[in-house]
Amino acid sequence: MTDPRAAQTELVARLHGLLGDEPTTRVIPMFGSRAFMVRNKMVCCALKGGHLLAHVDPDDDAKLSGEPGASPAEMGPGREMGPGWIQVSAEMITDDDRLRFWVDVCMAFNRAQTIGSKPS
Repeated sequence: MTDPRAAQTELVARLHGLLGDEPTTRVIPMFGSRAFMVRNKMVCCALKGGHLLAHVDPDDDAKLSGEPGASPAEMGPGREMGPGWIQVSAEMITDDDRLRFWVDVCMAFNRAQTIGSKPS
């Protein structure tokens, strides 16, 4: 069984590799996770156990929730965070291409929020 903190630390390192070149990237502790902020907006979080909290365009929530390992994010049992917040299981992002998929989706929403370039 994998240590939840070790899995989180590994995910943080992988996210640094993908987001390190983005402008004004910073990582802040948030509720036991490590939140990645770009242009002062949350992109995603590395959760305990190596799970990913993805901040996505709420308009794409239903489609993205159907991706393998994706589910509506919760802030405690039975308390969904709402559209635009998706939790992705650690098992589904062990592949670098799958993690990059989620980071790209999150960054598209970040850019739309911060510089107004919503993709078509």
